[in-house]
Amino acid sequence: MKLVVDNNLKPFVNNTKLYNLFLEEVAERIALTHVSLEQSREIDEVYRLQGEIRVLRSLMRLRDKVNG
Repeated sequence: MKLVVDNNLKPFVNNTKLYNLFLEEVAERIALTHVSLEQSREIDEVYRLQGEIRVLRSLMRLRDKVNG
């Protein structure tokens, strides 16, 4: 399954224009989540937002993962 997914994602991650737009969107979402994290008062919300940032950062490493 991993090989099939990686091969399907290769055209996307190797298209510089599209991938850079994707990275910009992810970076913007990370920035917005940081703002929410700074304003959060509930510990459960803090943990959720930290998890969201972790997932978004993993998406920023998608090209490295797909291209190995």
